[in-house]
Amino acid sequence: MTTSPHATASVLRDTTAGDVDTRALTRLRNEIERDIELGAYDGVNVILARHGEIVLRETLGYAERATGRPLEPDAVFRVLSLTKAFTNAMVHRALGEGRLALSTRVVDLIPEFVGKDPFRSLRKDRVNVAHLLTHRSGLPPTPNPGLGPDEFGDLGRVVEALGGMDVLFEPGTNLNYSPAINHALLGELVRRAYGAGSFRELARELVFDPLGMRRTAFGLPRDWADKAVPLKAYLPEGGFLAPSDIECLNTHITEDAEMPWVGAVSTVDDVFTFAEMLRRQGEHDGEQLIARAVLEQATTLQTGDMPNDLYADMARARGWEIPPGNFGLGFSLSGQGTYPNFFGPFTSPRTHGNYGAGSSLFWVDPDRDMTLVFLSAGVMEESENVARFQKISTMAVAAAR
Repeated sequence: MTTSPHATASVLRDTTAGDVDTRALTRLRNEIERDIELGAYDGVNVILARHGEIVLRETLGYAERATGRPLEPDAVFRVLSLTKAFTNAMVHRALGEGRLALSTRVVDLIPEFVGKDPFRSLRKDRVNVAHLLTHRSGLPPTPNPGLGPDEFGDLGRVVEALGGMDVLFEPGTNLNYSPAINHALLGELVRRAYGAGSFRELARELVFDPLGMRRTAFGLPRDWADKAVPLKAYLPEGGFLAPSDIECLNTHITEDAEMPWVGAVSTVDDVFTFAEMLRRQGEHDGEQLIARAVLEQATTLQTGDMPNDLYADMARARGWEIPPGNFGLGFSLSGQGTYPNFFGPFTSPRTHGNYGAGSSLFWVDPDRDMTLVFLSAGVMEESENVARFQKISTMAVAAAR
């Protein structure tokens, strides 16, 4: 096996030798390097921890394969839909503080969501916070929130555009992953619930500063640009997303952009800090950042056996068993069964986390007390991404003794 252009030493701590199979960690590292060499993706920053102690930390491959630029341990990633985890955390805080309820309707705080055309307002008055968090709002599963990508970063304009969006299904009756609309609305709901002037600054106040996430933001600060990993999409023609749908975000995630669904940037260490707060059930440095009771419910299955329509279509195309959607309140859950999923069939059922299109993932397995963070350069086709993360997640959890 050839050497990656940049690779850190594995972190395999003797103190956890009784809890972790170091040979399994070596296999995991070697498999990731093999994937990169085969061109499945370009590079990765990965952290695996058990009981809060890092047992594997790797930086492998390229930030940009075309130029040969190596990935660095402190690289800043555009984390795509993993962004939703940060917006969810803001909503979870608002729920615990009584500023929002699961039954809060969108129109209670955003009355203009009803729109100006009474013939297109059907069911809009019934969409609530619970529907948005569980992807059961009935709104279209589109990555376009009603206007062009050059305006994605203007949350006010996005919310205005959503006034003209139709609710296709009775809220609560259909599960279809929402790439954009649900979390655009959640971001504006939490901003108005706190009376904040800026969603971006509210995220810093509620989540990033309390956790010490110094290299995480909504929008890419100019002085971080030299550390930023460019989005390069390896997608087939005619798929759900075109390469331009992803790569345009290199331009549109600007310093001032507020995209609660896809517009955050972060590092592997910051995402690990965030995930560890979740593993500790909302606590960080002695402060209960998110109420334990809220996280207990948020990491409990809320969607029953309902399939996730978007991923059901992908499964059919691959000849896979159709999985249930397995959503808590904002979190994707592992669930039970042998169907392909991001967390693999061998993590515990309440394993919870979030992911970004073709590129990023974190999860917390509460039964095994394990945390995985995986941020990769090079955006894969989504069914290939599911297969990749199923493999990586299985190999990671296989290291637990």
